[in-house]
Amino acid sequence: MSGTTKKRDGRGRLGSTLSGLAVAVGCVLFLGGFAGGALLYQPYTVPTGSMAPTLAIGSKVLAQRIDGDEVRRGDVVVFEDPLWGNSPMVKRVVAIGGDTVACCGDDGRLTVNGTPIEEPYLQPGPGGGPRASGEDFTATVPADSLFLLGDDRTSSLDSRTHLEDAAHGSVPRSTVVARVDTIVWPLSGGTVERPAAFAALPGGTSTPGPALPLMTAIAAGTVLILAGAAHGPLTTRLNRRAEPAREKAKA
Repeated sequence: MSGTTKKRDGRGRLGSTLSGLAVAVGCVLFLGGFAGGALLYQPYTVPTGSMAPTLAIGSKVLAQRIDGDEVRRGDVVVFEDPLWGNSPMVKRVVAIGGDTVACCGDDGRLTVNGTPIEEPYLQPGPGGGPRASGEDFTATVPADSLFLLGDDRTSSLDSRTHLEDAAHGSVPRSTVVARVDTIVWPLSGGTVERPAAFAALPGGTSTPGPALPLMTAIAAGTVLILAGAAHGPLTTRLNRRAEPAREKAKA
């Protein structure tokens, strides 16, 4: 009988040790992921449909805090420019300082320094096929500046609206406050992709930040904490259910 008690107590001590370890590891993952996310990212709610279908109106996104010098073609950025209303806006960078951006080529595509850009997010226009802009334009981007367009070219108020400004529609890199990295709502959003056509241009494209690993760490930490915390009450309940059977066996 004493051997059975020791065996059961041993299993109990092992279970308690493992549950405590699970809670400890879970706390490290949860707090580490949460702290890393708060340090590197800023949450935003997309205010308009100008970036549809990439970002629907009302989408919740995580934007990585970056310096304007880190921006590459193809990035979706959050910026604030006094000439554009001095409120946070979300657009896609299609050209950088020194580029000549034009629209549209014979196939309706945008060109950057004469290279046609395939933009898979564009929706079919009135003619049936996608067209990068409803109106033709050509602009040379000043140094340390960015040319920005919305993905919904039919409704977006972007660099095309400011072509007559001194900067020919461009904004300084210093106006960028963050780069949209991940869509957290709706849940099917995932990482904001960088179009391959921009990757082929000099300088390439940026790489996604650690948003998904951080979110995975937070989720895993939550599961471990809950599982570890549930061990004690679950074991107590199971022992209570098993007690009548043990008492009957003793008799």
